[in-house]
Amino acid sequence: MNYPDVELLFNDDYLLVAVKPAGLLSVPGRGPDKQDCLSARVQAHFPDTLVVHRLDMATSGLMLFARGAEMQRKLSMMFQDRVMDKRYIAVCAGKLEHPQGEIDLPIAPDWANRPLQRIDVEIGKPSLTRYRLLLQESDRSRVELEPVTGRTHQLRLHLTSLGHPILGDALYGDEDSAPRLLLHAFMLRFTHPISGELLTFEHEPSF
Repeated sequence: MNYPDVELLFNDDYLLVAVKPAGLLSVPGRGPDKQDCLSARVQAHFPDTLVVHRLDMATSGLMLFARGAEMQRKLSMMFQDRVMDKRYIAVCAGKLEHPQGEIDLPIAPDWANRPLQRIDVEIGKPSLTRYRLLLQESDRSRVELEPVTGRTHQLRLHLTSLGHPILGDALYGDEDSAPRLLLHAFMLRFTHPISGELLTFEHEPSF
């Protein structure tokens, strides 16, 4: 189910799952030079599709789209109710002290340095990330990440707060440590709102 400009993993009358390349916007930005994005490419083939969630421009991986406003509402509620299982793979700097754990640190916008976010225990929103070490190399760690909450830049900021920024992160780490941000949304698991079938989609990263 591949198109020249879109890699599709699934499509039915209610929803579809596509793969966003790194460096491509999820939705249109401001200005004529920022109109090319995954949502526009998908809508060119399926005009009834609507955005349910987003990935950062630098992040690659799976994105779920709704077909029609009613399905958009249902899927958005599943994200809000945290019944949408999402997993990422990242490569971060250094050796993790623990092979698995949780990062429970509240996040707030850093208004003076937009679009950055910051850890703020006073006004930040509760933010929880679970992590599991997949592979340890001498100076880097490949980890699986589960964002229980979905704050802006949550995974990037939480790993940086541990002292292990994701490689290639121009905002919170060292942009020159990798040719791109090494963060990929590799798995989505959820129950189809109409059929009741448990769906699992996986897409391995290229790094």
